[in-house]
Amino acid sequence: MTGRTRNATGRRTWFPNLATSWSELRLGTKFAVSFALVAAAVVALVGSLAYNTAAFLVRADAQEEFDTTVESLSSDLRNQHYGGPGDSGALSFVHSDTFAFQGLKPDGEIAVPVTGKNDPEVLPVEAEDREVAAEPRSGVVHTREATATNDEEYRIATVSIGDGAGAIQVGQRLSPVEQLLDRLALQVSWVALVVLAGAGLAGWLVGRRVTGRLVRLTETAEYVSSTGRLDLVARDDGSGGKDEVGRLGKAFDAMLGRLAAAREEQHRLVQNASHELRTPLTSLRTNVSVMRRFDRLSPEARERLVEDLQGETRELTELVNELVELATERRANEPWQHVALRKVAEHAAERAHRRTGRDVVVDADDTVVYGRPQELERAMTNPVENAVKFDPEGSTPIEIAIREGRVEVRDRGPGIDPAELGHVFERFYRATSARSLPGSGLGLSMVQDIAREHGGDVFAYNRADGGAVVGFALPPSSSHDGDTPGQY
Repeated sequence: MTGRTRNATGRRTWFPNLATSWSELRLGTKFAVSFALVAAAVVALVGSLAYNTAAFLVRADAQEEFDTTVESLSSDLRNQHYGGPGDSGALSFVHSDTFAFQGLKPDGEIAVPVTGKNDPEVLPVEAEDREVAAEPRSGVVHTREATATNDEEYRIATVSIGDGAGAIQVGQRLSPVEQLLDRLALQVSWVALVVLAGAGLAGWLVGRRVTGRLVRLTETAEYVSSTGRLDLVARDDGSGGKDEVGRLGKAFDAMLGRLAAAREEQHRLVQNASHELRTPLTSLRTNVSVMRRFDRLSPEARERLVEDLQGETRELTELVNELVELATERRANEPWQHVALRKVAEHAAERAHRRTGRDVVVDADDTVVYGRPQELERAMTNPVENAVKFDPEGSTPIEIAIREGRVEVRDRGPGIDPAELGHVFERFYRATSARSLPGSGLGLSMVQDIAREHGGDVFAYNRADGGAVVGFALPPSSSHDGDTPGQY
Protein backbone atom coordinates (compact mmCIF):
# COMPACT_ATOMS: atom_id res chain seq x y z
CA MET A 1 0.00 0.00 0.00
CA THR A 2 1.48 3.36 -0.95
CA GLY A 3 0.50 6.95 -0.50
CA ARG A 4 1.07 9.95 -2.75
CA THR A 5 2.21 13.44 -1.80
CA ARG A 6 3.85 16.48 -3.39
CA ASN A 7 7.47 17.54 -2.84
CA ALA A 8 8.86 21.06 -2.77
CA THR A 9 8.81 21.26 -6.59
CA GLY A 10 5.16 20.30 -6.72
CA ARG A 11 5.85 16.92 -8.34
CA ARG A 12 4.10 13.86 -7.03
CA THR A 13 6.12 11.29 -5.17
CA TRP A 14 5.19 7.89 -3.77
CA PHE A 15 5.96 6.64 -0.27
CA PRO A 16 4.93 3.51 1.62
CA ASN A 17 2.00 4.01 3.93
CA LEU A 18 3.27 1.91 6.83
CA ALA A 19 0.22 2.47 9.04
CA THR A 20 -2.16 1.22 6.37
CA SER A 21 0.13 -1.68 5.48
CA TRP A 22 0.30 -2.78 9.11
CA SER A 23 -3.47 -2.59 9.51
CA GLU A 24 -3.94 -4.82 6.46
CA LEU A 25 -1.66 -7.58 7.74
CA ARG A 26 -3.18 -10.80 9.00
CA LEU A 27 -3.32 -11.18 12.75
CA GLY A 28 -0.93 -14.15 12.65
CA THR A 29 1.66 -12.05 10.80
CA LYS A 30 1.24 -9.27 13.33
CA PHE A 31 1.87 -11.75 16.13
CA ALA A 32 5.03 -13.01 14.43
CA VAL A 33 6.37 -9.52 13.71
CA SER A 34 5.51 -8.30 17.21
CA PHE A 35 7.21 -11.29 18.85
CA ALA A 36 10.28 -10.78 16.64
CA LEU A 37 10.44 -7.05 17.43
CA VAL A 38 10.15 -7.64 21.15
CA ALA A 39 12.77 -10.39 20.96
CA ALA A 40 15.04 -8.10 18.92
CA ALA A 41 14.77 -5.36 21.52
CA VAL A 42 15.46 -7.79 24.37
CA VAL A 43 18.36 -9.47 22.57
CA ALA A 44 19.87 -6.13 21.57
CA LEU A 45 19.71 -4.89 25.15
CA VAL A 46 20.92 -8.10 26.79
CA GLY A 47 23.51 -8.78 24.07
CA SER A 48 24.99 -5.29 24.26
CA LEU A 49 25.15 -5.46 28.04
CA ALA A 50 26.76 -8.93 27.93
CA TYR A 51 29.26 -7.93 25.23
CA ASN A 52 30.23 -4.67 26.92
CA THR A 53 30.64 -6.42 30.26
CA ALA A 54 32.70 -9.24 28.75
CA ALA A 55 34.84 -6.78 26.75
CA PHE A 56 35.47 -4.70 29.84
CA LEU A 57 36.47 -7.76 31.87
CA VAL A 58 38.71 -9.22 29.13
CA ARG A 59 40.45 -5.91 28.52
CA ALA A 60 40.79 -5.32 32.24
CA ASP A 61 42.36 -8.77 32.68
CA ALA A 62 44.80 -8.11 29.84
CA GLN A 63 45.67 -4.71 31.27
CA GLU A 64 46.13 -6.19 34.73
CA GLU A 65 48.37 -8.94 33.38
CA PHE A 66 50.46 -6.38 31.51
CA ASP A 67 50.74 -4.08 34.52
CA THR A 68 51.70 -7.00 36.78
CA THR A 69 54.41 -8.16 34.38
CA VAL A 70 55.83 -4.67 33.96
CA GLU A 71 55.74 -4.00 37.70
CA SER A 72 57.47 -7.31 38.43
CA LEU A 73 60.21 -6.52 35.89
CA SER A 74 60.65 -3.00 37.21
CA SER A 75 60.88 -4.22 40.78
CA ASP A 76 63.44 -6.86 39.93
CA LEU A 77 65.57 -4.35 38.05
CA ARG A 78 65.49 -1.96 40.98
CA ASN A 79 66.44 -4.60 43.53
CA GLN A 80 69.10 -6.50 41.55
CA HIS A 81 72.10 -5.63 39.37
CA TYR A 82 72.33 -6.92 35.80
CA GLY A 83 75.16 -6.55 33.40
CA GLY A 84 73.10 -5.02 30.66
CA PRO A 85 70.77 -6.06 27.85
CA GLY A 86 73.08 -8.86 26.85
CA ASP A 87 72.79 -10.55 30.20
CA SER A 88 70.24 -13.31 29.52
CA GLY A 89 69.65 -13.79 33.19
CA ALA A 90 67.78 -10.52 33.22
CA LEU A 91 64.90 -12.20 31.46
CA SER A 92 64.73 -15.50 33.31
CA PHE A 93 61.81 -14.40 35.47
CA VAL A 94 59.43 -13.65 32.56
CA HIS A 95 57.25 -16.64 31.62
CA SER A 96 54.24 -15.34 29.56
CA ASP A 97 53.63 -16.49 25.98
CA THR A 98 51.38 -13.49 25.32
CA PHE A 99 54.24 -11.04 25.57
CA ALA A 100 57.16 -10.12 23.30
CA PHE A 101 60.43 -8.87 24.85
CA GLN A 102 63.54 -7.18 23.57
CA GLY A 103 66.63 -5.50 25.05
CA LEU A 104 67.76 -1.99 24.19
CA LYS A 105 71.30 -0.64 24.30
CA PRO A 106 71.96 2.72 25.95
CA ASP A 107 71.67 4.45 22.55
CA GLY A 108 68.30 2.80 21.90
CA GLU A 109 69.56 0.22 19.44
CA ILE A 110 67.90 -3.20 19.67
CA ALA A 111 70.28 -5.63 21.33
CA VAL A 112 68.31 -8.76 22.18
CA PRO A 113 64.85 -9.55 20.70
CA VAL A 114 63.29 -12.18 22.95
CA THR A 115 60.27 -14.33 22.03
CA GLY A 116 58.97 -17.84 22.33
CA LYS A 117 58.73 -18.16 18.56
CA ASN A 118 61.40 -18.96 16.01
CA ASP A 119 61.05 -15.56 14.34
CA PRO A 120 61.59 -12.75 16.83
CA GLU A 121 59.06 -9.93 16.92
CA VAL A 122 60.75 -6.52 16.70
CA LEU A 123 59.05 -3.84 18.76
CA PRO A 124 59.20 -0.24 17.54
CA VAL A 125 61.62 2.09 19.36
CA GLU A 126 60.87 5.79 19.79
CA ALA A 127 62.70 8.76 21.33
CA GLU A 128 61.07 8.25 24.72
CA ASP A 129 62.33 4.65 24.76
CA ARG A 130 65.92 5.84 24.08
CA GLU A 131 65.67 8.30 26.95
CA VAL A 132 64.58 5.49 29.27
CA ALA A 133 67.48 3.30 28.02
CA ALA A 134 69.95 6.04 28.97
CA GLU A 135 68.33 6.56 32.36
CA PRO A 136 70.82 6.17 35.28
CA ARG A 137 68.05 4.94 37.57
CA SER A 138 66.75 1.42 37.31
CA GLY A 139 63.08 0.48 37.07
CA VAL A 140 61.94 3.64 35.24
CA VAL A 141 58.89 2.76 33.08
CA HIS A 142 57.46 4.37 29.96
CA THR A 143 54.21 2.86 28.53
CA ARG A 144 52.52 3.47 25.16
CA GLU A 145 50.61 1.72 22.36
CA ALA A 146 52.08 1.32 18.89
CA THR A 147 52.00 -0.78 15.72
CA ALA A 148 54.90 -3.19 15.19
CA THR A 149 56.57 -4.13 11.92
CA ASN A 150 54.19 -7.10 11.59
CA ASP A 151 51.21 -4.66 11.60
CA GLU A 152 50.00 -5.86 14.99
CA GLU A 153 48.87 -3.50 17.71
CA TYR A 154 50.99 -3.66 20.89
CA ARG A 155 50.87 -2.21 24.36
CA ILE A 156 54.58 -1.50 25.04
CA ALA A 157 56.41 -0.74 28.28
CA THR A 158 60.09 0.28 28.30
CA VAL A 159 61.83 -0.39 31.66
CA SER A 160 65.27 1.09 32.39
CA ILE A 161 68.08 -1.21 33.64
CA GLY A 162 69.88 1.71 35.31
CA ASP A 163 73.38 3.27 35.23
CA GLY A 164 72.77 4.04 31.53
CA ALA A 165 73.08 0.33 30.72
CA GLY A 166 69.99 0.25 28.48
CA ALA A 167 66.41 -1.00 28.91
CA ILE A 168 64.12 -3.94 28.47
CA GLN A 169 60.90 -3.57 26.41
CA VAL A 170 57.77 -5.60 27.15
CA GLY A 171 55.16 -5.78 24.37
CA GLN A 172 51.67 -7.19 24.82
CA ARG A 173 49.81 -8.10 21.63
CA LEU A 174 46.31 -6.58 21.58
CA SER A 175 45.05 -8.51 18.56
CA PRO A 176 44.33 -11.78 20.49
CA VAL A 177 42.11 -9.86 22.89
CA GLU A 178 40.26 -8.12 20.08
CA GLN A 179 39.95 -11.39 18.16
CA LEU A 180 38.45 -12.97 21.25
CA LEU A 181 35.97 -10.11 21.53
CA ASP A 182 35.18 -10.36 17.81
CA ARG A 183 34.38 -14.05 18.22
CA LEU A 184 32.21 -13.20 21.21
CA ALA A 185 30.37 -10.55 19.16
CA LEU A 186 29.86 -13.07 16.34
CA GLN A 187 28.48 -15.65 18.76
CA VAL A 188 26.14 -13.08 20.31
CA SER A 189 24.95 -12.17 16.81
CA TRP A 190 24.24 -15.79 15.93
CA VAL A 191 22.39 -16.28 19.20
CA ALA A 192 20.38 -13.13 18.46
CA LEU A 193 19.44 -14.44 15.01
CA VAL A 194 18.39 -17.79 16.45
CA VAL A 195 16.32 -16.07 19.15
CA LEU A 196 14.71 -13.78 16.56
CA ALA A 197 13.85 -16.74 14.33
CA GLY A 198 12.49 -18.67 17.30
CA ALA A 199 10.45 -15.67 18.48
CA GLY A 200 9.05 -15.12 15.00
CA LEU A 201 8.15 -18.80 14.69
CA ALA A 202 6.58 -18.81 18.16
CA GLY A 203 4.58 -15.70 17.27
CA TRP A 204 3.43 -17.30 14.04
CA LEU A 205 2.39 -20.50 15.82
CA VAL A 206 0.54 -18.60 18.55
CA GLY A 207 -1.08 -16.36 15.96
CA ARG A 208 -2.12 -19.34 13.88
CA ARG A 209 -3.53 -21.12 16.92
CA VAL A 210 -5.50 -18.08 18.01
CA THR A 211 -6.48 -16.70 14.64
CA GLY A 212 -7.52 -20.12 13.33
CA ARG A 213 -10.50 -20.06 15.67
CA LEU A 214 -11.08 -16.34 15.10
CA VAL A 215 -11.19 -17.01 11.36
CA ARG A 216 -13.98 -19.52 11.91
CA LEU A 217 -15.88 -16.96 13.98
CA THR A 218 -15.34 -14.34 11.28
CA GLU A 219 -16.55 -16.69 8.56
CA THR A 220 -19.64 -17.49 10.61
CA ALA A 221 -20.36 -13.79 11.20
CA GLU A 222 -19.90 -13.03 7.48
CA TYR A 223 -22.17 -15.95 6.59
CA VAL A 224 -24.89 -14.68 8.93
CA SER A 225 -24.44 -11.12 7.65
CA SER A 226 -24.63 -12.07 3.99
CA THR A 227 -27.37 -14.71 4.14
CA GLY A 228 -29.35 -13.76 7.23
CA ARG A 229 -29.38 -17.42 8.26
CA LEU A 230 -28.63 -18.41 11.83
CA ASP A 231 -28.19 -22.15 11.39
CA LEU A 232 -24.38 -22.13 11.14
CA VAL A 233 -22.58 -22.72 14.42
CA ALA A 234 -18.94 -21.67 14.86
CA ARG A 235 -17.87 -24.82 16.69
CA ASP A 236 -14.52 -24.66 18.45
CA ASP A 237 -12.18 -27.55 17.58
CA GLY A 238 -11.51 -28.18 21.27
CA SER A 239 -7.88 -27.03 21.04
CA GLY A 240 -8.47 -23.87 23.04
CA GLY A 241 -11.32 -24.78 25.30
CA LYS A 242 -11.42 -22.42 28.21
CA ASP A 243 -9.27 -19.51 27.05
CA GLU A 244 -10.71 -16.18 25.89
CA VAL A 245 -11.11 -17.26 22.27
CA GLY A 246 -12.75 -20.53 23.30
CA ARG A 247 -15.15 -18.65 25.55
CA LEU A 248 -15.83 -16.20 22.72
CA GLY A 249 -16.70 -19.10 20.42
CA LYS A 250 -19.09 -20.60 22.98
CA ALA A 251 -20.67 -17.20 23.64
CA PHE A 252 -21.01 -16.67 19.89
CA ASP A 253 -22.72 -20.05 19.50
CA ALA A 254 -25.05 -19.25 22.40
CA MET A 255 -25.84 -15.86 20.85
CA LEU A 256 -26.66 -17.45 17.51
CA GLY A 257 -28.88 -19.97 19.28
CA ARG A 258 -30.71 -17.20 21.12
CA LEU A 259 -31.09 -15.20 17.91
CA ALA A 260 -32.39 -18.24 16.06
CA ALA A 261 -34.89 -18.95 18.84
CA ALA A 262 -35.94 -15.30 18.93
CA ARG A 263 -36.43 -15.25 15.18
CA GLU A 264 -38.46 -18.45 15.33
CA GLU A 265 -40.54 -17.02 18.16
CA GLN A 266 -41.03 -13.80 16.22
CA HIS A 267 -42.05 -15.74 13.12
CA ARG A 268 -44.53 -17.79 15.12
CA LEU A 269 -45.86 -14.67 16.84
CA VAL A 270 -46.46 -12.96 13.50
CA GLN A 271 -48.18 -16.02 12.08
CA ASN A 272 -50.40 -16.47 15.10
CA ALA A 273 -51.10 -12.75 15.36
CA SER A 274 -52.10 -12.57 11.71
CA HIS A 275 -54.46 -15.50 12.27
CA GLU A 276 -55.99 -13.95 15.39
CA LEU A 277 -56.30 -10.50 13.82
CA ARG A 278 -58.01 -11.93 10.77
CA THR A 279 -61.16 -12.91 12.68
CA PRO A 280 -62.04 -9.50 14.20
CA LEU A 281 -60.98 -7.73 11.00
CA THR A 282 -63.24 -9.98 8.93
CA SER A 283 -66.11 -9.29 11.30
CA LEU A 284 -65.41 -5.55 11.14
CA ARG A 285 -65.31 -5.65 7.34
CA THR A 286 -68.64 -7.45 7.28
CA ASN A 287 -70.24 -4.98 9.67
CA VAL A 288 -68.84 -2.05 7.70
CA SER A 289 -70.44 -3.51 4.57
CA VAL A 290 -73.72 -3.69 6.41
CA MET A 291 -73.29 -0.03 7.43
CA ARG A 292 -73.83 0.93 3.79
CA ARG A 293 -77.46 -0.10 4.33
CA PHE A 294 -77.68 1.42 7.79
CA ASP A 295 -80.71 3.57 6.93
CA ARG A 296 -82.61 0.49 5.81
CA LEU A 297 -82.09 -1.38 9.07
CA SER A 298 -84.60 -1.57 11.89
CA PRO A 299 -83.70 0.17 15.17
CA GLU A 300 -83.03 -3.20 16.79
CA ALA A 301 -80.69 -4.25 13.95
CA ARG A 302 -78.89 -0.92 14.14
CA GLU A 303 -78.33 -1.34 17.86
CA ARG A 304 -76.99 -4.89 17.41
CA LEU A 305 -74.70 -3.68 14.60
CA VAL A 306 -73.29 -0.91 16.76
CA GLU A 307 -72.79 -3.29 19.67
CA ASP A 308 -71.00 -5.75 17.39
CA LEU A 309 -68.77 -3.00 16.09
CA GLN A 310 -67.95 -1.85 19.61
CA GLY A 311 -67.24 -5.40 20.76
CA GLU A 312 -65.03 -6.21 17.79
CA THR A 313 -63.19 -2.91 18.14
CA ARG A 314 -62.66 -3.50 21.84
CA GLU A 315 -61.41 -7.05 21.22
CA LEU A 316 -59.12 -5.84 18.45
CA THR A 317 -57.73 -3.10 20.70
CA GLU A 318 -57.02 -5.55 23.51
CA LEU A 319 -55.36 -7.96 21.11
CA VAL A 320 -53.17 -5.25 19.60
CA ASN A 321 -52.16 -4.02 23.08
CA GLU A 322 -51.18 -7.52 24.17
CA LEU A 323 -49.26 -8.11 20.95
CA VAL A 324 -47.39 -4.83 21.36
CA GLU A 325 -46.47 -5.77 24.93
CA LEU A 326 -45.23 -9.18 23.82
CA ALA A 327 -43.28 -7.79 20.87
CA THR A 328 -41.61 -4.90 22.69
CA GLU A 329 -41.21 -6.59 26.10
CA ARG A 330 -41.99 -3.31 27.83
CA ARG A 331 -42.30 -5.01 31.19
CA ALA A 332 -38.54 -5.76 31.10
CA ASN A 333 -37.90 -2.14 32.10
CA GLU A 334 -39.45 -2.64 35.54
CA PRO A 335 -36.81 -3.02 38.28
CA TRP A 336 -36.58 -6.17 40.41
CA GLN A 337 -37.27 -5.93 44.13
CA HIS A 338 -38.56 -7.91 47.09
CA VAL A 339 -42.32 -8.27 46.65
CA ALA A 340 -44.93 -9.30 49.21
CA LEU A 341 -47.40 -11.49 47.28
CA ARG A 342 -50.27 -10.55 49.62
CA LYS A 343 -50.07 -6.90 48.53
CA VAL A 344 -49.85 -7.88 44.88
CA ALA A 345 -52.93 -10.08 45.23
CA GLU A 346 -54.87 -7.30 46.95
CA HIS A 347 -54.04 -4.92 44.08
CA ALA A 348 -55.07 -7.54 41.52
CA ALA A 349 -58.34 -8.26 43.35
CA GLU A 350 -59.22 -4.56 43.57
CA ARG A 351 -58.43 -4.08 39.89
CA ALA A 352 -60.51 -7.10 38.82
CA HIS A 353 -63.48 -5.96 40.96
CA ARG A 354 -63.29 -2.50 39.45
CA ARG A 355 -63.32 -3.90 35.92
CA THR A 356 -65.86 -6.72 36.29
CA GLY A 357 -67.83 -5.94 39.43
CA ARG A 358 -67.12 -9.48 40.63
CA ASP A 359 -66.01 -10.09 44.23
CA VAL A 360 -62.46 -11.43 44.61
CA VAL A 361 -61.32 -12.82 47.98
CA VAL A 362 -57.63 -12.92 48.95
CA ASP A 363 -56.36 -15.60 51.34
CA ALA A 364 -52.57 -15.17 51.55
CA ASP A 365 -49.66 -15.77 53.89
CA ASP A 366 -46.64 -13.49 54.22
CA THR A 367 -44.62 -14.97 51.33
CA VAL A 368 -42.09 -12.60 49.83
CA VAL A 369 -40.49 -13.23 46.41
CA TYR A 370 -37.92 -11.37 44.34
CA GLY A 371 -39.39 -10.04 41.12
CA ARG A 372 -41.26 -7.31 39.25
CA PRO A 373 -44.46 -6.25 41.04
CA GLN A 374 -46.46 -5.16 38.00
CA GLU A 375 -45.65 -8.35 36.12
CA LEU A 376 -46.74 -10.45 39.10
CA GLU A 377 -49.95 -8.42 39.36
CA ARG A 378 -50.62 -9.10 35.68
CA ALA A 379 -49.98 -12.81 36.26
CA MET A 380 -52.72 -12.81 38.95
CA THR A 381 -55.16 -10.53 37.11
CA ASN A 382 -55.31 -12.57 33.89
CA PRO A 383 -56.59 -15.81 35.53
CA VAL A 384 -59.12 -13.79 37.52
CA GLU A 385 -60.46 -12.14 34.35
CA ASN A 386 -60.59 -15.55 32.66
CA ALA A 387 -62.63 -16.90 35.56
CA VAL A 388 -65.09 -13.99 35.21
CA LYS A 389 -65.31 -14.50 31.45
CA PHE A 390 -66.19 -18.19 31.73
CA ASP A 391 -68.64 -17.66 34.60
CA PRO A 392 -70.20 -14.24 33.94
CA GLU A 393 -73.37 -14.95 35.88
CA GLY A 394 -71.69 -16.57 38.86
CA SER A 395 -72.24 -15.17 42.34
CA THR A 396 -69.56 -17.10 44.21
CA PRO A 397 -66.48 -14.95 44.87
CA ILE A 398 -63.31 -15.81 43.01
CA GLU A 399 -60.48 -16.75 45.36
CA ILE A 400 -56.78 -15.90 45.26
CA ALA A 401 -54.97 -18.26 47.64
CA ILE A 402 -51.23 -17.88 48.36
CA ARG A 403 -49.16 -20.35 50.37
CA GLU A 404 -45.33 -20.36 50.37
CA GLY A 405 -45.01 -18.93 46.87
CA ARG A 406 -47.83 -20.99 45.34
CA VAL A 407 -50.54 -18.73 43.88
CA GLU A 408 -53.93 -20.31 43.04
CA VAL A 409 -56.89 -18.56 41.37
CA ARG A 410 -60.00 -20.62 42.16
CA ASP A 411 -63.45 -20.29 40.59
CA ARG A 412 -66.75 -22.16 40.49
CA GLY A 413 -67.24 -21.99 36.74
CA PRO A 414 -67.70 -24.82 34.24
CA GLY A 415 -64.07 -25.97 34.58
CA ILE A 416 -61.66 -26.92 31.80
CA ASP A 417 -62.06 -29.80 29.37
CA PRO A 418 -59.52 -32.44 30.54
CA ALA A 419 -58.32 -32.82 26.94
CA GLU A 420 -57.42 -29.13 26.86
CA LEU A 421 -55.69 -28.81 30.24
CA GLY A 422 -52.26 -29.31 28.64
CA HIS A 423 -52.84 -26.51 26.11
CA VAL A 424 -54.38 -23.65 28.08
CA PHE A 425 -51.00 -21.89 28.53
CA GLU A 426 -50.09 -22.08 24.84
CA ARG A 427 -49.93 -18.77 23.03
CA PHE A 428 -53.14 -17.95 21.10
CA TYR A 429 -54.75 -21.20 22.21
CA ARG A 430 -58.47 -20.86 22.90
CA ALA A 431 -60.62 -23.58 24.35
CA THR A 432 -63.54 -24.82 22.32
CA SER A 433 -66.00 -23.31 24.78
CA ALA A 434 -64.22 -19.93 24.58
CA ARG A 435 -64.15 -19.42 20.84
CA SER A 436 -67.45 -17.59 20.92
CA LEU A 437 -66.20 -15.34 23.72
CA PRO A 438 -63.99 -12.26 23.37
CA GLY A 439 -60.28 -12.79 23.94
CA SER A 440 -56.98 -13.32 22.20
CA GLY A 441 -55.63 -16.51 23.74
CA LEU A 442 -52.61 -14.60 25.08
CA GLY A 443 -53.58 -14.05 28.72
CA LEU A 444 -52.50 -17.37 30.21
CA SER A 445 -49.42 -17.58 27.96
CA MET A 446 -48.32 -14.30 29.53
CA VAL A 447 -48.82 -15.85 32.96
CA GLN A 448 -46.53 -18.69 31.95
CA ASP A 449 -43.87 -16.29 30.59
CA ILE A 450 -43.93 -14.22 33.77
CA ALA A 451 -43.77 -17.26 36.05
CA ARG A 452 -40.82 -18.77 34.21
CA GLU A 453 -39.05 -15.44 34.11
CA HIS A 454 -39.26 -15.43 37.92
CA GLY A 455 -37.93 -18.97 38.21
CA GLY A 456 -41.31 -20.67 38.66
CA ASP A 457 -43.89 -22.59 36.65
CA VAL A 458 -47.64 -22.71 35.99
CA PHE A 459 -50.37 -25.27 36.60
CA ALA A 460 -54.08 -25.75 35.88
CA TYR A 461 -56.56 -28.40 37.03
CA ASN A 462 -60.26 -28.88 37.77
CA ARG A 463 -61.65 -28.78 41.29
CA ALA A 464 -63.30 -31.94 42.54
CA ASP A 465 -66.50 -30.12 43.53
CA GLY A 466 -66.70 -27.96 40.39
CA GLY A 467 -64.71 -25.12 38.95
CA ALA A 468 -61.06 -24.72 37.98
CA VAL A 469 -57.79 -23.73 39.58
CA VAL A 470 -55.23 -21.83 37.53
CA GLY A 471 -52.02 -20.44 38.99
CA PHE A 472 -48.27 -20.49 39.31
CA ALA A 473 -45.59 -21.31 41.87
CA LEU A 474 -42.55 -19.11 42.59
CA PRO A 475 -39.51 -19.69 44.80
CA PRO A 476 -39.83 -17.60 47.99
CA SER A 477 -37.08 -15.09 48.67
CA SER A 478 -34.53 -16.72 51.01
CA SER A 479 -33.44 -13.48 52.68
CA HIS A 480 -34.77 -9.94 52.66
CA ASP A 481 -31.43 -8.54 53.83
CA GLY A 482 -33.38 -6.07 55.92
CA ASP A 483 -34.78 -4.39 52.78
CA THR A 484 -38.29 -3.06 52.56
CA PRO A 485 -40.12 -4.54 49.57
CA GLY A 486 -40.69 -1.06 48.13
CA GLN A 487 -44.30 -0.13 47.31
CA TYR A 488 -45.20 -3.82 47.51
